[in-house]
This record gives sequence, structure tokens and C-alpha cells, in this order.
Amino acid sequence: MVPVMDALAVGLAKGAPFRWGMVEESLKRPYRVTVPMVVIVMLVPVYLFIPRFAAGRTVHFPALPLDYHIPQQPAWVLVYGSLYLFLILLPVFVVRHEDLIRRTVCAYLTIWITAYVCFYVYPTAAPRADDIVPGDGFLAWALRSLYSSDPPYNCLPSLHVAHSFVSALASGRVHRGLGIAASVCAFFVGISTLFTRQHYILDVVTGIALACLAYKIFLHGARRDDVPEFDRRVAPALALVVIALVVVGLGCFWLLYRLGVEV
Repeated sequence: MVPVMDALAVGLAKGAPFRWGMVEESLKRPYRVTVPMVVIVMLVPVYLFIPRFAAGRTVHFPALPLDYHIPQQPAWVLVYGSLYLFLILLPVFVVRHEDLIRRTVCAYLTIWITAYVCFYVYPTAAPRADDIVPGDGFLAWALRSLYSSDPPYNCLPSLHVAHSFVSALASGRVHRGLGIAASVCAFFVGISTLFTRQHYILDVVTGIALACLAYKIFLHGARRDDVPEFDRRVAPALALVVIALVVVGLGCFWLLYRLGVEV
């Protein structure tokens, strides 16, 4: 594998055109799983139990006056789910340089641990109207499914938003244009959390601030020039692969709706 990668790197340095076979080469490369990665995976389910740890504490509703004027719009659940899935998968495919992987994982750990501390110290509840989603159809069903699977607690800061922006910023250290596009996606993820009534404005703002802090500490020092040219050239194509996976995921979700499955 190493000689093949070296040959590709030399060819790319000489201005060789992009080939789709490069995507296959990238996907075949080994991906080393580290202890911090395992820790992140283990931290994820803890999210569901934090409200129990904070039982007996006052639950806060950090709403601004503008929050009361943001309507519930089920259509935004597609943005909430699809773009977030895209941003979860994107770094897994495009961030392959060892140092950048390490920095990205440290950034993720920072936002997850910091958010958990905030959830415990300052318990909050989402601005849902008793989880009621009027209407029928796929979009209403999808939003009701989101409400039933995601407890309406642990809101400030928004992990959804913080995770999305760290993913976008990490991907931007590989490919500038992809990072900009991913950051736009992360922005719309933040907007979607408001129209799905999952978060308040302050939740989104603090989520972005937490992502920026993690970026400043861990990712800002990662030099884009240190990323192999092969990784930079193949990154946009890998993003298309991720988009295809997201489309398949949405198709499976729609099939569950058509089958009458309650998620």
C-alpha cells in the first residue's frame, strides 16, 4: 500500500489529473483506532443518563424573547438529521493524516466533556410544546420520531451544533473549499435546531463558541501544508461518497415511514 501511495503522491505533485480510482485507494487505506476514539464512543450514551445525575436540580429554560417567535417547522428535521449525519461521517473519510486525526479527536473530547459538565451544573430543557407535532405525513412523523428518541434535556451548549462545527473546521484543515462548504452545512444545522424546537438561540451560540474554542486549542495549529497532497485532492470526491451514504440513510428512514414503523 505504501508504494502505491508514494506513486500517487508523486503523480499528484506533477499535476496529474484526479482519477476516481484514487477514491478506492483512499478507502482501502488502514484506519488506526485509538484509545481516545474509543473513549468518545463510550461517552456518547452517557448523554442519555445525565438528566438522572442532575435529578433534583432546577431545570432552566434559557429562552430569549426571539425564541418565542420561532415556529416549529417539521421540514427542518431533514436538515437536522441529514446534514448532521453528513458532518459526522465527513471527517472519518477525509481526515486521514495522523497528526490531524489526533487533534480532531482531542477537539471532539473537549466539546463532549465540557458540554457534559455544563449539562450537569446547569440543567436545561428544550423549548418543545409537550412534544406535540401536529399533522400527518413523512415530515411530521420524522419530527415525532426525533422527539421520541432524543430526551428534551442537555441543551446548553448544543452538542449537535458544536460537533457539526468541529467536524467542518477539521475538514477545512484538509481542503479549504470543503471546509467552507461544511461550515455552511453546520450553520444550517444550527438553524435547524431552532425550527425543530430542539434548542434555544443561546444553545446554538454557546455550541458555536465551544467549537471555536476547541478549534483554537487543537486544530488551529494544524498546518494544511502538512496534509498529503493526495488527501487534499481526493477530499471533495470523498465528500460525494458521504453524500451518497446520507441519501441512502434518508431512503431507509423514508422506507420505515412507509412501513408504518414507529421509531
